[in-house]
Amino acid sequence: MKVEERKSLLERMPHVKGRLVEDACLSRLSWFRTGGNAELLFEPADEDDLVKVLRHLPSSVPITVIGVGSNLLVRDGGVEGLVIRLGRVFSEICMRGNVVNAGAGAMDVHVAKAAAKNGLTGLEFLVGVPGTIGGAVRMNAGAYGREVKDVLKHAHAVDRYGHIVELQPEDFGYSYRHSALDESMIVLKASFNATIGNEADILERMREISASRAESQPLGTRTGGSTFKNPEGMNAWKLIDEAGCRGMRIGDAQVSEKHCNFLINHGGATAAELEALGEKVRSAVKDNSGVELEWEIRRIGSPAEEGIQ
Repeated sequence: MKVEERKSLLERMPHVKGRLVEDACLSRLSWFRTGGNAELLFEPADEDDLVKVLRHLPSSVPITVIGVGSNLLVRDGGVEGLVIRLGRVFSEICMRGNVVNAGAGAMDVHVAKAAAKNGLTGLEFLVGVPGTIGGAVRMNAGAYGREVKDVLKHAHAVDRYGHIVELQPEDFGYSYRHSALDESMIVLKASFNATIGNEADILERMREISASRAESQPLGTRTGGSTFKNPEGMNAWKLIDEAGCRGMRIGDAQVSEKHCNFLINHGGATAAELEALGEKVRSAVKDNSGVELEWEIRRIGSPAEEGIQ
């Protein structure tokens, strides 16, 4: 084995301005508050810092990008390779005419509020999307009748070799809660089309969305948001309820009684228990209705018995 290959991943990294942490805890970065560690966590200081690392990183090292962990389940064995988290330095929001520009690290709700403050309508739905713009653009996030593909003007992303490209909406190959964008591409920022509106009306619509979420969803719990995608013409929560899964538990993992398409960690649930509960729900729904639910929550890493090698 070459000497270079025997070095830890941290030892193989170039000098960076940002933060590099070996064996970094990811459970604190996930809304489920469970799961294993990252072999190496990188929080770049700026775009140049990120590009520098990507250009230096061996092609054999896996890369995983995370945001605020709102729609994420980190498996108990942790995540091999480099985990990249785009923080506050990637959260700038600005307006140019009727276009809203936002960094990948900007919270969706903050983008909605900034647009409203500037009298721009069309992005109100983002107040109902937990997470950041980077994740929203990648997965075509949506809520209350609208989704990212309806408003995206263009985006900028960087590939694993450090090349920055501009992407048009058609480059994403969008479908429901999915894009065909290569997994190695990291969204850096995006621009959204909006139109001039009445600020009072915009704020009222945002209040309606927020009230609806609070009434129907288990906010304030350790959850990962919507667990499964809605099958075409159907509601996942209704299929789950009809299959008798409301309140179903495995240890501290539970199907929410308030909204069946949410899984909750009551404090001590492992990622394995949450994932097993999700699979149990999928099986029950398939047996009851013949419908095979598709995971919406992103699951990363290895099971505990495998771990980081």
